[in-house]
Amino acid sequence: MFSKIEVNGDGAAELYQILKAAQPGDGETSDITWNFEKFLVDPAGNAVKRWSPMVSPEEIAGELPDLMT
Repeated sequence: MFSKIEVNGDGAAELYQILKAAQPGDGETSDITWNFEKFLVDPAGNAVKRWSPMVSPEEIAGELPDLMT
């Protein structure tokens, strides 16, 4: 659970391949740009939104009630 994994490239972990395919981001590539990039996953397991590392968890909190309706 705490071992280092790849998040970009051919060796990217399957989880990150799925997240990046569902939410490719705004740049020229869907690569994870830096630690603490965030994905919002709904109760059904769908990645519904992606944020840059600079967005705080408090800013994302407002999105959570919408997922539950």
